[in-house]
Amino acid sequence: MKREPFRHVRTISYATMLLFYVEAHAQSLQDQTAQENIATLRQELNNRIKELDVLKRKIAEEEAQFQQLSKALDSRMLDVTRGTGQPGSGAAPATGVAQSAAPGGNADAAPNTADAATAGAATGATAGAATGAAPAPVINMAQNAGGEQQVQPVGQAPIPDTAPPAVAPIFDQPGVLTPKNKFVLEPSFQFGYSSSNRVALVGYTIIPALLIGLIDVREIKSNVLTGGVAARYGITNRMEVEVRVPYVYSTNDTVSREIFTGSAQDNVFGSSGHGIGDVEMTMRYQLNEGGPDKFYYIGWLRFKTATGKSPFDVVTDCVTRCIGNTTGTGLPLEQPTGTGFYAIQPGLTWLFPSDPVVFFGNFSYLHSFARSDLSLHILNGETDFVGKIQPGDIYGFNIGMGLALNEKASFSIGYDQSIVLPTKQNGSTVPGSVRVILGTLLVGYSYRLTPKTTLNFSLGAGLTRDTPDLTLTFRMPIQF
Repeated sequence: MKREPFRHVRTISYATMLLFYVEAHAQSLQDQTAQENIATLRQELNNRIKELDVLKRKIAEEEAQFQQLSKALDSRMLDVTRGTGQPGSGAAPATGVAQSAAPGGNADAAPNTADAATAGAATGATAGAATGAAPAPVINMAQNAGGEQQVQPVGQAPIPDTAPPAVAPIFDQPGVLTPKNKFVLEPSFQFGYSSSNRVALVGYTIIPALLIGLIDVREIKSNVLTGGVAARYGITNRMEVEVRVPYVYSTNDTVSREIFTGSAQDNVFGSSGHGIGDVEMTMRYQLNEGGPDKFYYIGWLRFKTATGKSPFDVVTDCVTRCIGNTTGTGLPLEQPTGTGFYAIQPGLTWLFPSDPVVFFGNFSYLHSFARSDLSLHILNGETDFVGKIQPGDIYGFNIGMGLALNEKASFSIGYDQSIVLPTKQNGSTVPGSVRVILGTLLVGYSYRLTPKTTLNFSLGAGLTRDTPDLTLTFRMPIQF
């Protein structure tokens, strides 16, 4: 009985120790749980940080794609507004030159879808309908089993349209290139008319008002009809090659009086000729991307052959026009269809879109290669030795402006000038050969007949005496 208090003390000690143990264990469990929670939160935070990094990268990519789409849409909307007739064909962009679907450009321009490259970028159903481009890529946000999100791009990012705008073509060199792996066939027809008067004084003067001798007055009227076929192929979106084969029919009528005969009656001497002209081959390359209110530059190189009949291959009449061969070799019995000289012509085409118009132009230089041991063929088998002939080089430039009339038609106006240097014979300038200035005012129209066919028409009026009085040109580029 005396030991009973000690038993209660032991019981209280055991309870206290158990309580301390439970509290310590509970505290340990709480610390472990807190650490696990902290580790879980850190892991989740790291996961969210990674997701944010991924989203930032995707946002940056989307921003870049948006800038590309905005640029492409600006260019395409300019073309649509100008009424180049450019259809939404969804073809490859015409960075090659271009070329976007080009209605008047075909050869021209590229609205001809032919000469022109078509861009394939769009931002939605509305933009896609206007530009014929593929829809923009879609970003899909899907949650995985762990509750984390994955960013999965669907589709392919659009390629920005860097093709120059299409305009109604009025010059020989188009401004919009053929899209990659596209083929353009362009039949054309051109009519040219020119007339000139020539007065030759044969004799000498005693005083400025008195002439001792004869006066030879000639009126010359020429008509040239040229039908041709041009084929263009897009090697890349920035490069194309072209081959052009012309067929020429020309007539020449000379009205004059025979000199040294005292005749008071006008005589007419006429001649004509037809056949294949000089075949031409051209390569064009777009040098930069350009854009709205930015210049497009297209470099090109043309090589002209001598497949046509030259002036040295036709027979010259010295019976009808010559008397005793005292006045030269007379006039040809047949008109030539070519120049008779090989030539090479580098050039640079530029375009500057400034809504609602497009300014464009060319700079070029043509060099003809000299020929030696040339002779003129005279009637009855005779020949007149000429020697070495070096045609004069030609510097050319032109400038124009294109304006849309509606979604299918466009209008262009421009000026073309060439400076022809004198021709040399055996190292010396040919007597009577001088520098010649050829200036032509041109207006042109373009109308899209179908999504792949465009009709182009241009009219040229000579502004200088040596320029053809009238030139009419029809082109119809067809894209395949």
